[in-house]
Amino acid sequence: MPFDFERLEIPGLIIARPKVFGDDRGFFLELYKYSDFSHAGIREHLVQDNYSKSVRGVLRGLHYQKHPKAQGKLVLCLKGKIFDVAADIRKDSPFYGKWAGVELSEDNRLMLYIPAGFAHGFQVISDSAEVQYKCTEEYSLSDDRGIIWNDPDLNISWPLSEPLLSTKDQAHPRLRDADNNFVFMTKA
Repeated sequence: MPFDFERLEIPGLIIARPKVFGDDRGFFLELYKYSDFSHAGIREHLVQDNYSKSVRGVLRGLHYQKHPKAQGKLVLCLKGKIFDVAADIRKDSPFYGKWAGVELSEDNRLMLYIPAGFAHGFQVISDSAEVQYKCTEEYSLSDDRGIIWNDPDLNISWPLSEPLLSTKDQAHPRLRDADNNFVFMTKA
C-alpha cells in the first residue's frame, strides 16, 4: 500500500501519509488511490479538485457546505506550509465544537481527510503556500456556509494572531448561530 493512514482523536479525521519514492532525479508519489483510501475507511468518491495560492498570514475558512451538498475534503499543501484545521460541527456529536489542527507542508507531504460534518480552514505559515484539495461534492453556492475563524466557543489556536481574511470570511457567524444541518449519527 503506498499510503500510511493515521486516525486523529476526533473520529473521521484521518492523516494520509504517501510513500515517497525518490532518487537523485527527484521523487514520485501517489496522491490518491481509491482502493487504498477505501481500505482505510474513506469510501466517498472525490469529484472536484480545488487549488489556491496564498501569502503568509492568509486564513481561509472556516468553510462547509450543508446537506444535500455536504463536502468531504482531502487537503494537501503542494508548496510552503499551512496549519490546517477541521472543527466538528455535527450536532449531538461527543466532539461537537472540538477541532484538530495539522501542519501540512511540501516537506512532510501529509494529507488530511476531513469528512462532511466538519468546518474546514487553513492559515498560511510560510511566505506563501499552494494548496490543493479534492472534494466529495461539487461546489454549491446555495449550500455554501461558514463559521467565523475566531469563534470563542471553538477557541482555535491559530499560529498567527492577525490573519489576512476575505470580506466573506470576516462576516461568518459563530458556530452557535451558523446555518448547519449536520447531525451526529451513531453507527448501529
